Amino acid sequence: MILVVDDDSAIRMSLKLLLGRSGYEVELADGPARAIEIVRSVTPQLVLLDMNFSRDTSGIEGLTLLRQIKVFQPDTPVILMTAWGSIPLAVEGIKAGALDFISKPWDNRNLLCTVSTAIDLHAPSDRQTDVSGFDRSLIVGSSKPLNAVLDTIRRVAPTDASVLIMGENGTGKELIAETLHRNSARSKGPFVKVNLGGISQSLFESEMFGYRRGAFTGATSDRKGRFEIADGGTIFLDEIGDLDIGCQVKLLRVLQEQTFEPLGDSRSRRVDMRVICATNADLPAMVADRTFREDLFYRINLITVTLPPLRERRDDIPLLAKHFAAKASVSSPVEFSAEALGFLTRLPYPGNIRELKNLVERTIIVSGRQRLEASDFESQYTPAMSAATATDSTLDSSERQMIIRALESNGGNLSRTAMQLGISRQALYRRMEKFDIRP
Repeated sequence: MILVVDDDSAIRMSLKLLLGRSGYEVELADGPARAIEIVRSVTPQLVLLDMNFSRDTSGIEGLTLLRQIKVFQPDTPVILMTAWGSIPLAVEGIKAGALDFISKPWDNRNLLCTVSTAIDLHAPSDRQTDVSGFDRSLIVGSSKPLNAVLDTIRRVAPTDASVLIMGENGTGKELIAETLHRNSARSKGPFVKVNLGGISQSLFESEMFGYRRGAFTGATSDRKGRFEIADGGTIFLDEIGDLDIGCQVKLLRVLQEQTFEPLGDSRSRRVDMRVICATNADLPAMVADRTFREDLFYRINLITVTLPPLRERRDDIPLLAKHFAAKASVSSPVEFSAEALGFLTRLPYPGNIRELKNLVERTIIVSGRQRLEASDFESQYTPAMSAATATDSTLDSSERQMIIRALESNGGNLSRTAMQLGISRQALYRRMEKFDIRP
């Protein structure tokens, strides 16, 4: 049963008809008193809760009712309904325990999708058990931390829930995103990968929304944007923490409304896609610093998956090393001595799985041996300059000098510098902090 709480009778009846046609049983409440009466006597599958009642436009009454519902039914998902201009109120509601929010006027398909996802995620555990055929072919390992991540993926993959994947560089965030897609109902649709850290503010709209011929100088033909390409499938937004604050507003609107307008086209395009984001940034800290929008943060992390660094899943290192060796060896299989595997297992791996992969591949090429000993890896590894660190050190030095030269040529103007470098202003801030460059 779905409980709809709204003081507008027309909205109540519209939702009753819409949800009823989709097979849901619906109970209606015109205000807090009736809503509390219902949740004290039965357990709804879901509550659709309006945040603004006629006597209170501040939303305080709606927040109070939300907290009361969570007291009586702490495990029941609550989806808030609010006008677009009241998104900050919806964010407060999510902090108070709501699962998600939709804006009025809503899109019927989007609302039904949100409702279905919420109910599936909170279904009884016997309906969430793993099913045969779960595709984990991209994931190597069987350690306890990794299995905990896979358990979450098994539960979340069949739904349309937005997922935020967090973890250090090199932990395999893209592989987890693709595994989610492969095990979803959208698996036959496109899986579109977008590195937001590599898209400047000036190119964001043309890259993501697409454009029509003549929209700007050089637009000689129509071009689909990433959102349109992802229609019917999944879009993976990597490095979302690097997205400029202005672009965050545009992204939020697309995620909220599921519509966009290509450059040079006045017609809105509707898109049906699942959104998976990833970052190695501390988004909660960025929200506190006001460098990442709070409403966008809550929109993208309905489910958060945090990947463990390789140093916390050392049991997987031998399996990963053999996996990379099998892919790198083109002639005959490569074997590892017990001492070699022991050496690899003890390394710190600041570059995580990517560093291990580079070390194994380079050692196979340089040694030319079919059986690798610990000494083979020792000769290719030094703590201060691992494979990943050596490359990163050279790149970091070059990037630091490039940023300094760009700052000097633009008289220290950060906006012009970011534009010249083709990155967002926020990404420039982060790189300046990383390289200790003072404005």
